[in-house]
Amino acid sequence: MADVPAAMARAAAPVLEALDLEVQYEGAPALAVPALAVQPGEVLAVIGPNGAGKSTLLRALALLARPTRGTVRLHGAVPATEAERLAWRRRMACVFQESLLCRGSVLYNARLACRLRGVARAEADRRARDWLDRLGIAALADRSVDRLSGGEAQRVSLARAFAAAPDVLFLDEPFAALDAPTRETLLDDLGRLLAAAGTTTVLITHDRAEALRLGDRVAVLLAGRLAEVGPPERVFGSPVSEAVARFVGVENLLPGRVLSHGDGLVVVEVGARRVTVAGTAETGERVLVGLRPEDLTLEAPAPRGATSAQNRLAGHVVRLTPLGPLWRVSLDCGVPLTALLTRPAVATLALGPGVPVEATFKATAAHLVRRGARPGP
Repeated sequence: MADVPAAMARAAAPVLEALDLEVQYEGAPALAVPALAVQPGEVLAVIGPNGAGKSTLLRALALLARPTRGTVRLHGAVPATEAERLAWRRRMACVFQESLLCRGSVLYNARLACRLRGVARAEADRRARDWLDRLGIAALADRSVDRLSGGEAQRVSLARAFAAAPDVLFLDEPFAALDAPTRETLLDDLGRLLAAAGTTTVLITHDRAEALRLGDRVAVLLAGRLAEVGPPERVFGSPVSEAVARFVGVENLLPGRVLSHGDGLVVVEVGARRVTVAGTAETGERVLVGLRPEDLTLEAPAPRGATSAQNRLAGHVVRLTPLGPLWRVSLDCGVPLTALLTRPAVATLALGPGVPVEATFKATAAHLVRRGARPGP
């Protein structure tokens, strides 16, 4: 029985780990990550704006570039020689924004990574055909890659990567060049395949929706530093800092002062209004009340029955902006607010500039962000 705890510890060890990772370009810091680990079978989604250092992080983690300092460990070990680095890179697979296919057939490309790793031709063909089938393009096996659509080409890239059975799969903005319908379908298929295969994956993206749909954990990278790492529901629902909140789409960040607290609720003075928020804080503390626009409900300013919303702010519509199937509604409720509504909701309320409304939200829909809180995982 003495070996059981050791076996459990080994099973829980990270597949990939970065420690004290720094990258500089011409002496200027581009990336500084004290620690980051990717657990077996998880999808870690790294999100951040353009220029945040996401691709720099991927290249360092995938051993495609040497960091200025720090180490990258695969299964707890560090490659000691260039030959070891090359051998380890062959235990990883990358899919980039461009499909990067070689001249030849779909099947040739799908089995290529296996062949480069020394897999026998028959076994490489079997794996390639299996993944082409899972990705819905088995019928294209004999087609030349120069006759593929963008979505088909990216499916071939994914088949090639999965067929190699990598220890870690890296996806660097793999959907950015695709049209919206193709992207949606491929996102659904990839999410299903990642869950079924249990492949340890690092997804690099600037798209928050992709991170929410695919990530088991989300790491927010801002200006080359990890600002927050955690489950998607926490990072997107209760971000720890103003910078992270703004990036993940918390459009309503209302500065206020705590008036009272108790029983897990905090009363905050926001402008001339008072709102109740679930959480803890000290009386007199300066905070931001964070509220996602989709958690705000609009009602006509008329007597209503019982409601579970603890906050009701009277105001009027300032502006409406169409966003495909949704509308962004800008409000003045003594404080500026933004709501996201469906087209039917906008039509039912007959919303337009100047129309009076009541904005309501539950205490549990909002969260507190400490003023001046430093981003950090």
